[in-house]
Amino acid sequence: MLSPDTKGVFAIAPTPFLPDGSLDAASVDRMTDFYWEAGSDGLTILGIMGEAQKLEPEESLQIVRQVIARAGGRPIIVGVSAPGFAAMRRLAGEAMAAGAAAVMIAPPSTMRTDDQIVGYYAQAIAQIGTDIPFVLQDHPQATLVQMTPGVIKRIINDNPSCVMLKHEDWPGLDKITALRDWERDGSLRHVSILCGNGALFLELEMQRGADGAMTGYAFPEMLRDVVDLSLAGDLDAAQDLFDAHLPLLRYEQQPVISLSVRKYVLQKRGAIAHDTLRAPGPKLTAPTKADVERLLARLARTDSRAAF
Repeated sequence: MLSPDTKGVFAIAPTPFLPDGSLDAASVDRMTDFYWEAGSDGLTILGIMGEAQKLEPEESLQIVRQVIARAGGRPIIVGVSAPGFAAMRRLAGEAMAAGAAAVMIAPPSTMRTDDQIVGYYAQAIAQIGTDIPFVLQDHPQATLVQMTPGVIKRIINDNPSCVMLKHEDWPGLDKITALRDWERDGSLRHVSILCGNGALFLELEMQRGADGAMTGYAFPEMLRDVVDLSLAGDLDAAQDLFDAHLPLLRYEQQPVISLSVRKYVLQKRGAIAHDTLRAPGPKLTAPTKADVERLLARLARTDSRAAF
């Protein structure tokens, strides 16, 4: 089970597809092994990067069972966000029965007021069960739901099964500071904070009190090193490594093509056999691929792990 004291790197994994758009089962094992070899502490599957909204329910369960079986006891977080509670309840129950460490829940885009958001999580947890650890996903760029620090505080304190915040607000550094300040004065229960945003602000988020990274950048080794260096207090070394990767990070973060770029790099690294996105989804043009190749070549000058 996931703990409020969890630290480290939980890579967000894509869903591998064959060129015809069907699931690539062989690449699921290959990808899972890649993340362990890169130093990930755990994996998060069926998130936005996993194209979960394009999967049939049975396909989602297939991915969950296969990744957990391949993980060999390492912690797996399963995204269970869904328009209705019936689908969420089934996926959460099946995932935990298969051996998942926790589930992750994002608010639906229809939530507007603070009370609506807090009430939604109370209902969701009542549906899936208070015994299932859950990750509160705060990603307003994707969900269009703005959760203030005060709302997050209410959700955490109202729901003991909330063990982690996946922080992806932007700008959001002051949100981390506010939550940690409340922990210090005793008004907020401690939970783990892992950060997304494509790792674009990781070194700063660590300095504000984050416990690690939960994102899909195609070099999880860099995430591992920046997190470890930050936790050890070597902020300059963490910043230097982060700065070397920043041009590729920035390129990856572009709207629309972000996942296409990540899958292209992961394919080149041997993590997956194909860079296919399930339709609808963009394909990279030849000039865009050339951009990525040039960025990788430049990165390899300072980080040999990009020389593949």
